[in-house]
Amino acid sequence: MTVDVTVVGGGISGLACARAVQDAGGTSRVIDRGRRPGGRLSSRTIDGRAVDLGASYFVVGDDERFARVVADWEARGVARPWTDTFSAFDADGTEARKTGPMRWSAPAGSRSLVLDLADGVDVESGREVERVAPYRVDGKDAGEVVLAIPEPQARRLGDGIPVAPQDWEPVIAVVLRWEERRWPADLHGAFVNGDPDVAFIADDGDRRGDGAPVLVVHTTGDAARRSLDDPDAAIAPVVAATRRLLRIDAEPVATHVHRWTFARPLRATGEPFFRSPGLSLCGDAWGESPAVRTAWASGDSLGRALAAS
Repeated sequence: MTVDVTVVGGGISGLACARAVQDAGGTSRVIDRGRRPGGRLSSRTIDGRAVDLGASYFVVGDDERFARVVADWEARGVARPWTDTFSAFDADGTEARKTGPMRWSAPAGSRSLVLDLADGVDVESGREVERVAPYRVDGKDAGEVVLAIPEPQARRLGDGIPVAPQDWEPVIAVVLRWEERRWPADLHGAFVNGDPDVAFIADDGDRRGDGAPVLVVHTTGDAARRSLDDPDAAIAPVVAATRRLLRIDAEPVATHVHRWTFARPLRATGEPFFRSPGLSLCGDAWGESPAVRTAWASGDSLGRALAAS
């Protein structure tokens, strides 16, 4: 049966789009190549515990519709306020504390946010889409087609994808686990300025609220480019930089890496989404600035526009 909208990509933007279509009385389905929805809000079970590998946190911002979604998540324990204070390290180890907007996290891992949106949505996981065209996916009728994936990936699925090429930066996420916590209790997370290898450090136990002695470190874009073909090569320099910055006196007992070839767009388009007859795009590259809230708002607004047409 052909649905009104077929979404390719099971991240937060794709699920927000599908839900908006259904909430307006239309029909939708989501096709995703992963084993479960999540996209770049990805959590993986490592040593028996879910670890956030993708987006480090989210900020609510001033979108009232997203604020209502977050309020519902908080009421049901799906999301929680995390911290409004991060450290900022210079390359020489000088530390300052920076206060900003409240950052939010998910006690069950960031994937749980997408899984919550997926409740009641027809999701086909583990399927690699090979070709799209207006109103068609892999040669079959698909209703309106939405590509909720990074533009470079979208362009591989069809000739003449009608948007300008976008530049994306890679990131390698490195998970570091110790037997016990060896850094200050009030660290939360840290931006790193001027280091060739490390851009951000998150205390995953603090973020998740279970106190696990686990850090998730995101590399710089340049470091990720150097190690895209061999992500394990990023481990040693990341461990060295993290230990130096946080003054950790022991090697981690376990490590894990995850490669994000298209981690984040270098700039946003300023438009909420791209729409053309039969083939549209949404995601965090659409909007005013790349962020989790941007991705949700892009998918939500596109889904409502498609449902109203």
